[in-house]
Amino acid sequence: MTKAILYVGHGTRSKKGAWEAKGFLNRVIDKVDAPIQEISFLELTEPYIPEGFERCVAKSATEITVVPVFLLTAGHIKEDIPEALEPLRVKYPQVRLEIAPAFGVQERIVEAISELVRETVGKVEETDSVLLVGRGSSDPAIHEAFAEIKTVLADRLGVSKVSVCYLAATTPLFTEGIERISGEAAGRVLVVPYLLFAGLLLSEVEREVQKRQRSGQDILLIQQLSHHRVIEDIVVERATALGKEEVGIATINH
Repeated sequence: MTKAILYVGHGTRSKKGAWEAKGFLNRVIDKVDAPIQEISFLELTEPYIPEGFERCVAKSATEITVVPVFLLTAGHIKEDIPEALEPLRVKYPQVRLEIAPAFGVQERIVEAISELVRETVGKVEETDSVLLVGRGSSDPAIHEAFAEIKTVLADRLGVSKVSVCYLAATTPLFTEGIERISGEAAGRVLVVPYLLFAGLLLSEVEREVQKRQRSGQDILLIQQLSHHRVIEDIVVERATALGKEEVGIATINH
């Protein structure tokens, strides 16, 4: 049995974001001992899932573990990735196919955010306000996840105010969230993008923060999550599990 790993990123129209995601995944590949490893993306960035899958098969893979590089479980994990894989499952019934889960809400990711915040601002003051910015989804599970992340992050940073907003698909939207927290903040506003890589969505956040900085507001932008080593560690763990139940890999049965 020849095992393969197919990494699936979201994809972006941003050349910088695509370069950053591919660089990240190549670092993961260097750390994973597997005979076949391929990179693919759900949308906007090539190669797409079918091409990555076909490359694995062309290299004689008989078992493929799909590792989605996604922070939270929503429509892409529940629907889009399985739908993209279904025709391939039918075309190659002899290939055993597994899908690892999204990262989910993890204490070590929240701790990583805390470390990124401190690297940027130094000492966090109780009067600081944190704006947690998610990609956004119509899936209610996303709101539940961010409610949990918000509570733990407030405790880790020792601040009384952490607000959540989103860049698309649900409310409150980023424009509303940053306006509201800026009006209520007693001290600095720390904007935390709950995103993995650079891209058009992050650029929107950067532009707004820079505009407010130029107007004199005490506001700072924290680096995206892939800048912390723990994210790489999580992907390596999922790639090396190869079907082990403890990481919650869901098998697609034929």
